[in-house]
Amino acid sequence: MSHVLAPQQEEERYQAVLAVDPAAPGALDALIVGLHDESWRVRRAASESLRRLPTLTEVAHRLVSVLAERGETGARNAAAEALVGLGDVAVGPLIRLLVHEDPDQRKFAADILGHLGRRSSESALIGALADSDLNVRVSAVEALGRLGTDEGARALEGLLKEPETLLRLAVLESLSQLGWPPPLPVVVPLLSDPLLRRSAYRVMGLIPQVAATELISRGLSSEVRSIRESALGALGTQASVADGPLRAEIDAQTHAALKRVPEAVEFVTQAFENEDMPVRAGALVAAGALREPSLAIAVAEAAREDRLLREVIRTLSRLGPEAGRELLGRMAELSLPARAAAAQAMLEMVDPSYVPALCALLEWAEDDLRAVAVKALGRTQSPEAVAPLVALLEEPALAGAAVRALGVLSRGCREAVLAALEQVVEQRPSPAAVAAFAHAGGTAALPTFRKLARAADPLLRAAALDAAMDVDPAVGLELARVALTDEAAPVRASGARAVGRVGDRSAGTLLKPALQDEDIAVRLAAVEALGESGAADRTPELEELVSHPDGALAGRAVRALGRIGTVRPEVLKEATRHADAEVVKAALQAGAVSAEGVALAVELLKHPGWDVRAMAARVLGDSGGRDSLEAVRAALSLEQDALARRALTDAVERLSRR
Repeated sequence: MSHVLAPQQEEERYQAVLAVDPAAPGALDALIVGLHDESWRVRRAASESLRRLPTLTEVAHRLVSVLAERGETGARNAAAEALVGLGDVAVGPLIRLLVHEDPDQRKFAADILGHLGRRSSESALIGALADSDLNVRVSAVEALGRLGTDEGARALEGLLKEPETLLRLAVLESLSQLGWPPPLPVVVPLLSDPLLRRSAYRVMGLIPQVAATELISRGLSSEVRSIRESALGALGTQASVADGPLRAEIDAQTHAALKRVPEAVEFVTQAFENEDMPVRAGALVAAGALREPSLAIAVAEAAREDRLLREVIRTLSRLGPEAGRELLGRMAELSLPARAAAAQAMLEMVDPSYVPALCALLEWAEDDLRAVAVKALGRTQSPEAVAPLVALLEEPALAGAAVRALGVLSRGCREAVLAALEQVVEQRPSPAAVAAFAHAGGTAALPTFRKLARAADPLLRAAALDAAMDVDPAVGLELARVALTDEAAPVRASGARAVGRVGDRSAGTLLKPALQDEDIAVRLAAVEALGESGAADRTPELEELVSHPDGALAGRAVRALGRIGTVRPEVLKEATRHADAEVVKAALQAGAVSAEGVALAVELLKHPGWDVRAMAARVLGDSGGRDSLEAVRAALSLEQDALARRALTDAVERLSRR
């Protein structure tokens, strides 16, 4: 086909560019013509197509020549975009362009190298900082700001004493972008220049020194609003890099400075609407220093910016209980991010007066927020919180949170909590109520648990056993012996788990019948308990279960043997032949401490399951020697799965260092 782009309609020219065969003769010329098209769509298509040509070095040189075509702005910009897309191959020609006699060409080269971001161009760009043309120097400064190297940052820092304002401004912005704090004495004189002041404050915020805090605080007291905003941005930046002692100094000096500002609260409120994120961050620091409850809503809404969430929660917690009540009363009006931040902060501000508002929140809020409200009710240490928390024990989604909250509440209102729970357990017992009674009642609740262990409801019998175990393991073991012979499978399973938790020497004998239980859940609990208690006398039964067709049971048996320390090589070998990949992975983990297990891991690098291959690689990375390296490298050369390749690559790196 012909590669000459005739003056057709835009869509036809666009399709013609897309149809260019990268391997055909004349493809480069046709695409270069496309870079000069009047349509940005055609230029973009040509720019992207150039990356697919086989001779990228030639492409780079042709694109550099397009940069010299003055008057062809669209083509030059498209060529610059194409050079960035070429990556490393474009660096050499662009570095050579940095010494072109035309400063316009040198500037283009610096700009593109900055967008490429390759460290191989660092030395050339540092050299360009001494260019005779100011625009080239500025472009080199901006490019080094994008590169992000320490050597480049040090070179930029040295330009802050240069006379050209435009150059110093570019340096300040690049240092800010790099997060590189220059020496404070170099920055201070720049604050007096109106054109540099905002950027100078920005980099001053990077300096974690009390002297910098003092200068920023002076800016907060300025009568000039723009200076106050710039100082506020510096304040937000400095707070983000400050340690504990400096942060306390920032808060103190900010408070003192803002007390001298007329209508400081209004100024801080308006700063939350600023488009500059550091200014909004500074507004949070200022709000916390002022401790003005009326700022609570504005502070909470700052959480819409994810990067400010941590500071939002800190600030809200400093505003005090009055701010918390304001937030609770207007929670429905807040955005979702603000609502979540307010909920977290309330846990630090809560007091007994919050109970009515927290109860109201439980009536309408989403589950995550309701869970926080439940936690906050426990922290109120108010007797008024007992009834709503007890009522939540019957709500499955929040019962667990209510149990924990009642435990916290009992520290200050123990009698009220116990009285309410005793009544509930007596009249309408539930597993959650039993658990809460254990948290709050301690050993005083044991007689109740003994009674409930004989209840008609098997779930209550199991809950009573678990609660007794939490309070007194000796009593729990006593009840567990009975539970192991219970007619209900959930109770037998609970009994098995209890035996495992106690770790009594009789565990192996007690759990032997449970290993043959007709209910799989009981058998699973028994196997887990044997591993937890270290009952080596049940090793033969566990070894038999390794080949059980139920993968959950077989895998748990392997893990139990590993915990007991009695897993034999032939048992590991048997486990690796199991049809369930989870059992194979359990074998890999259990064998990681033995030479036989490491040898099995080498074999399993060829397993059909990618997750098994990945696990084998991790085991070898942890436990293998250099003799495993060749096998891991071979597996890596054949591996197609991305996650398995990552595990194999890590294993190669670790084994190579041994």
